[in-house]
Amino acid sequence: MKHAIIAVESMDGSFKWIGAEGIANHDGTPMTTETPFWVASVTKLYIATAILKLHEQGRLSIDDTMASYLPGNLVDGIHRINNVDYADKITIRHLMSHSSGLAEYLEIHRKDEKSLFELVAENHDLSWRTEDIMQIVRDVDTPLFVPQAGIKKKIRYSDTNFQLLIAIIEKVTGQPIHLAFEEMIYRPLGLEQTFHPGTTPERQAAPVANVWYKEDPLNIPQAMHSFGDLNSTAGELLTFMRALIRGEVFENPATAKLMTGEWNQFGFSISPVGPGWPIEYGLGIMRFRYPKFLNPIRPIPEVIGHTGASGSWLFYCPPLDIMLTGNVSQVAATALPFQVVPKLLTMLKPYFA
Repeated sequence: MKHAIIAVESMDGSFKWIGAEGIANHDGTPMTTETPFWVASVTKLYIATAILKLHEQGRLSIDDTMASYLPGNLVDGIHRINNVDYADKITIRHLMSHSSGLAEYLEIHRKDEKSLFELVAENHDLSWRTEDIMQIVRDVDTPLFVPQAGIKKKIRYSDTNFQLLIAIIEKVTGQPIHLAFEEMIYRPLGLEQTFHPGTTPERQAAPVANVWYKEDPLNIPQAMHSFGDLNSTAGELLTFMRALIRGEVFENPATAKLMTGEWNQFGFSISPVGPGWPIEYGLGIMRFRYPKFLNPIRPIPEVIGHTGASGSWLFYCPPLDIMLTGNVSQVAATALPFQVVPKLLTMLKPYFA
């Protein structure tokens, strides 16, 4: 790892610690506690927050179909099974819970072509639009299952779902995603160093840390913009998480409970970008409960939040009432949070239990 940053804070603010180590950039600039970094799929918490704010304002319903907001030339034909197109049956709730069955756009690829994930990992900088990735999904035509109904659902992690949620936010608000986030999240919470790649933050203390793939820095500004994921600092991630858990980011604090009202478990997965068992998923949020049979004597407290493909994480631990965030900016370390966070919780438990 070229660098690492870890932060822990109690919900009441009585304890806070942030530590940083290593180099932030390939030129040797040191990583500091104020260095912004790419949070990758931790951004899904912000996307879900924006959707639920629009839901409580009555500007959409999470049980509406995505086709109610997105044009047919974007979504028609992206979910065909046995010659039946289920695209018009997929709801916003399906997208938020990964229960749509849509294939992962980063991993699938046309015949004799590499996937977007492979190209980006090889330092090929390229840009894409939502229309481009939906065409890949349509052409490859490999949906995973029909959109799920009922309380217990089959789920499979797919960034395609959240690309469509971004498109819905932009359609409903009439703004590009970075301006919608600024209005709904950044300004109300006073976030000045949280921003999309390719946009200008309110205040930037230092250059954004490099993202690495193994030993090589990834110089892919167009791709970073196309992912739709945020840059932020450890401190601002904790500020956002506190507001989310307390429901303060919403007009009605009870809205936050929609995210955690129902959990479904991922199956086993070898995906390089998405989690599998034993992770559970709500609406735009993960729950990680360390299996008791792996540590029966000293069980590890559960956490809720999200991780990202850069080895990033943002969690709240209800039993200890603390928040944890961190990142190593290493695309080859997707699973690292699930190794590091249990160790951190074991260390912290005696002080906060």
